[in-house]
This record gives sequence, structure tokens and C-alpha cells, in this order.
Amino acid sequence: MSKTFKALPIQLSDKLIGEIKEGNSLFQKPVKENGMPAFVKPINPVTGKGYSAMNALILGMQRHDDPRWLSADAARYAGNWVKKDEKGTIIEFPKTSDIQAIRTAEGKVIKDDAGVTQTKTIEFDKPQRGQAFLFNGTQLKDMPPLEEFLAKQNEGQTQSPNERAAKVIEDSKAVIIHGGQEAYYDKQRDAIFMPEPELFENETKYLQAAIHQLAHWTGHEDRLNRPMEGKFGSMDYAREEMRAAIAGILIGGELKIGHNFGQQAAYMNTFAKILKDEPFEIAKATRDAQKIANLLLGVSQKREQKQGPEVGFKQGDEIAYMDTTYKVLETYKTKSIKVEDAEGTRKVLKPEYGLYKSLLEAKTNPREPEMVLEEEQRQSEEQGQQQKIGR
Repeated sequence: MSKTFKALPIQLSDKLIGEIKEGNSLFQKPVKENGMPAFVKPINPVTGKGYSAMNALILGMQRHDDPRWLSADAARYAGNWVKKDEKGTIIEFPKTSDIQAIRTAEGKVIKDDAGVTQTKTIEFDKPQRGQAFLFNGTQLKDMPPLEEFLAKQNEGQTQSPNERAAKVIEDSKAVIIHGGQEAYYDKQRDAIFMPEPELFENETKYLQAAIHQLAHWTGHEDRLNRPMEGKFGSMDYAREEMRAAIAGILIGGELKIGHNFGQQAAYMNTFAKILKDEPFEIAKATRDAQKIANLLLGVSQKREQKQGPEVGFKQGDEIAYMDTTYKVLETYKTKSIKVEDAEGTRKVLKPEYGLYKSLLEAKTNPREPEMVLEEEQRQSEEQGQQQKIGR
């Protein structure tokens, strides 16, 4: 890798700073010129999985109306091809193992009688950073029409986006008190204060504002227990606002109501300063935003309901994992499976193999796992507790 290559969080921070200065970041312009939401939740159309928060933000910042994203290998395996001269968008993922060719002592690749390269799986002691280039549906040939894909996604959905958002707010059981002119969360009283709904431009704007305050509400010590100290205008205050703003983007994309980060002008310079001085803060902020979205959308509960009893493999399963797609060719009574990857490499996997477990997780888990990052302790420079959050 080039010595000048910047870590992905630094690349993302640099891009965000540039957009903030130009006034067209997702925080500042939630709707594009064509009237479509500025952020469209990215999804892998083969597996139906979404992407972890930092990757979702990176992909969403490309401003495509098409939510579908695939690696070149996965697209080719699905019968699609990258159009000429198109450039991919890099993402990161936690890599727990690697498949490597088996070589002789002289370094020559070993192949079987059919000419297929023999491989072995190397398990890592700790997850490592893997990277892949993804391409949007608009960058691929022979993709099914977007309208058909969206219609299939919405099959069985009986509630409108606003109805779904209202249910998220209701299911939270948060205390919401209406009245006054400000929208904010009071940590001491553990209550959200909102202006009357009729004071908002429309119902969607009210729901967006309520969800933003609900994101702050998740930080209480009885829930996600985030640091929520610092006076209005301070760096600590802005860090919490950044988390709530990103969570609002993720949740708005999931519910399809869009997002609107209210008093954005008051925070933009501070956001830019944080991203410049602490570029890796974006990795921690997106991780926390993912937790907020998971809590409010009930992701854990949905996973349990979807998984139900024991889930296994069946012949014909196609599972996107890492930067390739595995197809299950055969299943055995021992629960072992024979798979083929996008390059045509075949191998038998036993239940105790790390790759077997990873593929099973990829099949049953509706979301891409987050990159494991080391926690960093941060001490507050301010004394006392600021009660109003998210004005």
C-alpha cells in the first residue's frame, strides 16, 4: 500500500470537512436538487443486507438515488458487470479469516486434476481491517430496473414511512412533553420537550425532529450510557450532536422519511474542527450512531425473530461474504457443505471451520458487522452537567 494512502476514517473526515465548507453536507442539505433524499440507505441486493454505519455514510455520501451496492466480483457472479471507466467506492469491514492458495516450497500454486487452485483458510487471532471497492447499481450493466427492486422491497409493508416513524417514537416509551418553542432532551428529567406538532411545517418535519431528540434520549445512563456533558457550544456538546445527527440520517434512511438536522448552522464549524483535529472521531461517532439506530429500530429483537430455530445451509444458497460470493453446491448429513466462490474455487467446509461459521453468520445476520475499534477514554474538561441537549 502506498505510503501516502490515508486511513479510511481520515478520508471520510476530509470529505465531510470539504462538504461542510461548501454548505452541501448531509447535515446541511438533506434533500437533493431533484427532490430525492440526500441519503439513501445502501443495501447489498444479493443478500438484502445493509452496511455498518461508517460504510453506509461513505456510500450514502455518493448521492446516488439507487440504494444497491456490490463489489465487482459479487456483481459478476450475479450476472452484472461494472461499466467501463467507473470507479469504485472503498469501504472497510472486519476480516476474521483469509483464503490463500496452497503453494509448494518454491512458491508455485498447487492445482487439482481439474486445474482448480487448492486453497486453505487462515484464521486471524483478532479481526483485521479488510477493504473492498463497491459499485452502485447505476455503475453496473444489466441490473434489474430500480422500480422493480424497490417494489419487491416494499412487499408486505402496510404502513407508510410516517406511520413507521410514529411507531418507533411510540415504542420507545420516551416521555415527550409538548409546549414551548424549543426541541431538546432534558437529561436530568429524562424527558424530551417538543413544540406542538402544528408548529412544524408538516408531519414529516415533526417526526424528524422527534427522532433527533430520541437519539439524544438513548444516551441516558439507563440505556446506552454515553458521555453527555459539556455546555452548549463546547466540543463535548458537539460530539453528542454529531452522533445524534448521524443516527438521524441512518434512521431516516431506514424508515424512508429522510432526515433534517434542525439547528445545523450552530454546529457546522465545530463539526469541521473536530473532524480536522481528531479525524478518527468519525469512526467512533458512526459506531455510536449505529448503536442508537439499533436500539430505536429494535434490530436485536428483529434478528431473534428472523432467526427462530436453528438455521443451516441448503443447496443453492448464495452468500455474500468479504469481497466475494459463495454458492452452496452440496450439503451433507454431517452438516458440512461444499461451496464455490466467485473465482470458481471449490472446497468442503466443516461446521468447526471458521469460514463455515462466518458464512452462517453472514446468511442469518441482516446487517454487516461493525469494524471493531479500540475504545479511547476521554475526560471532560468542563465541570457540572449540561441538562438541555439537542436544541
